Amino acid sequence: MKLPKEQRAEELDTIAAVLPHERRDKLAELLTDQDVETLRHLVNAGMGANTLRALTSDLAYLEAWAMAATDNPLPWPAPEALLLKFVAHHLWDPQRRENDPKHGMPTEVADALRRLGVLRTTGPHAPDTVRRRLANWSTLTKWRGVDGAFATPALKSAIRLAVRAVPRQRRRKSAKAVTGDVLTKLLATCGGDSLRDIRDRAILMVAFASGGRRRSEVAGLRKEQLTIEAPVSVEDGPPLPSLSIHLGRTKNSGASQDEVVYLTGRPVDALNAWLAVAKIDGGSVFRAIDRWGNISRRALDPKAVNDIVKQRAAMAGLEPQDYSAHGLRSGYLTEASNRGVPLSEAMEQSRHRSVQQAASYYNSATRRNGRAARLLP
Repeated sequence: MKLPKEQRAEELDTIAAVLPHERRDKLAELLTDQDVETLRHLVNAGMGANTLRALTSDLAYLEAWAMAATDNPLPWPAPEALLLKFVAHHLWDPQRRENDPKHGMPTEVADALRRLGVLRTTGPHAPDTVRRRLANWSTLTKWRGVDGAFATPALKSAIRLAVRAVPRQRRRKSAKAVTGDVLTKLLATCGGDSLRDIRDRAILMVAFASGGRRRSEVAGLRKEQLTIEAPVSVEDGPPLPSLSIHLGRTKNSGASQDEVVYLTGRPVDALNAWLAVAKIDGGSVFRAIDRWGNISRRALDPKAVNDIVKQRAAMAGLEPQDYSAHGLRSGYLTEASNRGVPLSEAMEQSRHRSVQQAASYYNSATRRNGRAARLLP
């Protein structure tokens, strides 16, 4: 007879395409049977893969936190008092904590979450993280057919006051953008003919040239999403190979919109070289490689894309902490601005929905290179 945890692990396998496979055993330990059933329902309802991954990760954290903080599973619906406790445990003043050990998340709760591997920060959470988890908590509550207390004045006031009490400087996900010159240095470290060099070269070029794809989109890319297109004619040279990537539903797309981006030239060659040497004719495109050179059948972990960027930065003599996978996304738009590509054209490739967000990279590049910044050259 199978144990409940083993049964949940098998049930999670049925929706594995949209869940982080490396965490399936941990998720089976943290989630309840009803949680898994809710996730299965969301898959059948056609919820986007990235959204579902975020919901699953946050749900697992909430279940772990509720057990650590209250010795009980997460209740549905959650009472207002529990929501306020969640805010108090995650948004707090470090200076006040020095004089009041009971302020913020209790030490025993934090230790329990660290043992489970779901808590990494040692200070208060970012307000955006708390807001996202509350929003996902609210979404999951509605999907279970019950009402929550997420819109109460007390909860809104608690969040507003907590954020105001502990101001935080907003930082980019990547301290520095991976612009064209930086990308050239990263690619120079992939000049060999080893499997890792060929794979990493393809990852860097595809992620950048396809508009700065998110690491989850790169890691989750499947061969079935690729379509060979007609070669692109250029002046003074042979036609360039071209292919389209069908992203399906993304973070910024509509419910039924199939997002499509294009690759042309060298990135296509790099991708084809990897597909050929790895003998990939279906399934996940980018996969893990073990120490003996064996290629996994499973998709690469999204975190591994971030690690690859940092590893290659270190190999190029750059500071790895300055770069991340998101730097490829911001770098694409920054490079487009530097080369005079119209914002609208760059957004067609990056698939940014917010002009304000995309324009921030353009404005930074324009201001940095403009006359106003060079009054004292």
